[in-house]
Amino acid sequence: MDPHASKDLVLVTGGNGFVGSHVVVRLLRDGHRVRTTVRSAERAADVRAELEVAGVDPDGRLEIVSARLDTDDGWPDAVAGCTHVLHVASPFPSGTPADDDEVIVPARDGTLRVLRAARDGGVRRAVLTSSFAAIGYSPKPGGVYDETDWTDPADDNTAYIKSKTIAERAAWDFIAAEGGGLELAVVNPGGIFGPVLGPRLSSSTGIVKAMLEGRLPVVPPLHFGLVDVRDVADIHLRAMTHPGAAGERFLAGSGTSISFLQMARILAEHLGERAARVPTRELTADQVRQAARTDPSLRESVSQLGRVPQLNTAKARTMLGWTPRDPVATIIDTAESLYALGLVNTPDPQAP
Repeated sequence: MDPHASKDLVLVTGGNGFVGSHVVVRLLRDGHRVRTTVRSAERAADVRAELEVAGVDPDGRLEIVSARLDTDDGWPDAVAGCTHVLHVASPFPSGTPADDDEVIVPARDGTLRVLRAARDGGVRRAVLTSSFAAIGYSPKPGGVYDETDWTDPADDNTAYIKSKTIAERAAWDFIAAEGGGLELAVVNPGGIFGPVLGPRLSSSTGIVKAMLEGRLPVVPPLHFGLVDVRDVADIHLRAMTHPGAAGERFLAGSGTSISFLQMARILAEHLGERAARVPTRELTADQVRQAARTDPSLRESVSQLGRVPQLNTAKARTMLGWTPRDPVATIIDTAESLYALGLVNTPDPQAP
């Protein structure tokens, strides 16, 4: 008898992404059978390479299939036989779109496509990876955010921030109106850092790489919530299995906000000469506003100037028993993983 035959099958969307790969790793380590989607068959090799870096042997418990968020093709087969779906995949813009709908529509429609397939396939529960962007990008007196808060899509935020809010709202509306027997839980992480498993970096880990390479001589005076990618994987599994998690959102963060300059100082303190090129100065608020007039990528920075958001994660800690790592350890582990994989470009000693 196959020793894995009695294990539930879990679908993870976007298994070659930063969060998705860590979710797959954690599921396999916990003994689950896993099916994961990638946008194209060529990406399957990325998933297996990331598992090798993580030191995980799938042992016949991993299936990799192709399915895209912009088409129905492949999703009925992807969810077939699965008890749970962890919808981690989400489009992230490479630049500033000409029209916000270029980001919002794929995020919303992709989420609904996965949930619809999960419902039709008899899946028990779906866990959606949303974001703090859907909770804390509208001003709030005191700046302490929890799961009862929502970012207003009408506020002057970037297309990505709007997309996370609109996609999550659409998910809850779908479950209420058409969900049938499908349960939904949502995870809302802050900025996600932690060990990288491959060369394709997220925007967050790319910031650490840029700091170490000296490509960020100065940083904006911004604060943000931070969470370790391994803790994000952990909270997904807890939201997947806890009986009381259905119908709930869970904010995931270390609780204490950190600035880019504080992050650079942590790198400098713990990495010594390897962090010799990290930034040591902040722009002023006026300098950020001035630069944003010609650089659309700084639009989000302007809207967050002067804000120090605090993430109240008591719900996840109390209900799910979730405990996040120390953010200092997360930042150092991010950098160490970049160095371990040879992803930090060091200066050529022979260069003039």
